[in-house]
Amino acid sequence: MSKRACLLVVLPLLLSACSSLRPAPRATGPWDLQQLQHAPAFDTGGRTGLVQEIYYVGPTYRGKPTRVFAYLGQPANATATRRPGMILVHGGGGKAFRDWAQHWAERGYAALAMDLSGNGPSGRLPDGAPDQADTGKFRNFTTDEAREMWTYHAVADVILAHSLLRSLPEVDPERIGLTGISWGGYLTCIVAGLDPRFKVAVPVYGCGFLGDNSVWKDGALAAMAPDSRERWLHLFDPSQHLADVRCPILFLNGTTDFAYPLDSYQKSYRLVPEHLRHVSIVTNLPHGHIWTFGEVDAFVDQALAGAPPLAKPGIPVRDGDTLRVRITSQVPLKQADLCYTSDTGPWNKRQWVTVRGSLDGKKASAPLPAVRPLVAFFAVIDERGLRVSSEFIQLP
Repeated sequence: MSKRACLLVVLPLLLSACSSLRPAPRATGPWDLQQLQHAPAFDTGGRTGLVQEIYYVGPTYRGKPTRVFAYLGQPANATATRRPGMILVHGGGGKAFRDWAQHWAERGYAALAMDLSGNGPSGRLPDGAPDQADTGKFRNFTTDEAREMWTYHAVADVILAHSLLRSLPEVDPERIGLTGISWGGYLTCIVAGLDPRFKVAVPVYGCGFLGDNSVWKDGALAAMAPDSRERWLHLFDPSQHLADVRCPILFLNGTTDFAYPLDSYQKSYRLVPEHLRHVSIVTNLPHGHIWTFGEVDAFVDQALAGAPPLAKPGIPVRDGDTLRVRITSQVPLKQADLCYTSDTGPWNKRQWVTVRGSLDGKKASAPLPAVRPLVAFFAVIDERGLRVSSEFIQLP
């Protein structure tokens, strides 16, 4: 066979092999990311302390333009270098929180907290996006109506907020993070997978696999027509996007959360590459618009401001009647607890027990309770008082 003939045979095979090595394109759903990554026009309103009211242009809704209300927090002191930024995403029943933007401004960040229910500072905007009631989130819809759904608009408005913040001359566009609470955590999971410009993300409570187990599985989701429910889960469940996360991400939740149970939570964070995902599960954590978690602040600071990182436990390993875990930490550790439950049934109704474990440098261990079935994880606290956890394991 001639050299030319060999090339004609081998070249297609090489091209095919190279093609198979390319990463699959991101699943972008109904969102036009190229368009959303342009900074929207905005107007300003009143100012209180470090926080400015703004209104920015959102996507069209039912053929009409929309505006999004937000609070923009900025530190009082000018610096010679650009400051980092944060996008703050509220949950169900929430709004644009001025105090949340103030919190981050006081920490040296430019922070934008937007409203995702079509409201302004004094109620419903005449040109607001869809409200966030479950009846709107989970209504029946066709593929052509996907861009009229609340999740579409909420995700688009968060990405537009990011584009706006990046455009400000005092903000470093390469140091912007994202955090959200409850439904805001759900949105954070989606946006972190869609928008690769973010450098860090923290979903609090929210996760994916809502059709497998969640407060909505047997409620709002079950009430949808089967084709609409399948379409909703395909387009709007965070499980469709978490595998595309390419920044450090901290998943913070409680053991008995009423909305986002630990089984769906674990399936969600395990979609993220292991070196990027971090976990902080807290026993009996209340569910609410809480933005004073020291772990969230510290995790963002380590990504955007060069602060010492949080500890990171590995996956616990059973060694006979003992459970052990290795921990990566630059900050000295002061406590390791074994948290476990032998209950079955709904996750949010299980009773959890915490016992003190043993620390030996960067290793922790604890005797395994004899009861079965057993779900257990380690919670680790460093000398700053910051808490992280391992993933949980299940012993049948």
